[in-house]
Amino acid sequence: MKNLKRAFDIILIISTSFITLPLIIMIILLIIFFDRGNVFHASKRIGKKNLVFNMYKFRTMKLNTPQLATHLMKNPKKYTSFIGRILRKLSFDELPQLYNVLVGEMSLVGPRPALFNQKDLINLRNDKGVSNLMPGITGWAQINGRDDLSIEEKVELDNYYKKNMTILLDIKIIFKTFIRVFMSRGITH
Repeated sequence: MKNLKRAFDIILIISTSFITLPLIIMIILLIIFFDRGNVFHASKRIGKKNLVFNMYKFRTMKLNTPQLATHLMKNPKKYTSFIGRILRKLSFDELPQLYNVLVGEMSLVGPRPALFNQKDLINLRNDKGVSNLMPGITGWAQINGRDDLSIEEKVELDNYYKKNMTILLDIKIIFKTFIRVFMSRGITH
């Protein structure tokens, strides 16, 4: 399954690059023009077997924003740039993670990678063996609640994915991700 999943990721990224590459270039230009500063943001995340890696996103926060997870900020909208609000609403800020997939740090589908300091999430994933999975840009928990879920619920959904992982399930998750993003369901920041 591992090699098939990796091949599926690469084929899907290459076959959709005629859409994603122009979109990525346009977003880079918009960030440079409207917000200046760094285009990308690297976040230390926990990957497969608890290895730390840099997960890339388009920068959506204003320069000089405190280094906190968005959900820990009192007023995150105060720090989100104009372009950043649009990118987050459409989940386009996640597009640079295609690079993480290409270099083998992530998959298109899998549990969302934990922040390095989310010890409770990391420990629960270790207990269930979910930490042995390649993290994903989207996943079963993403389409079943995303930000509305408790950590325990996320891990249970990640564990379901681990036990039922197939290419058909990945296709279903990718399809439902587009629907969720289009409807902005379960996205709070």
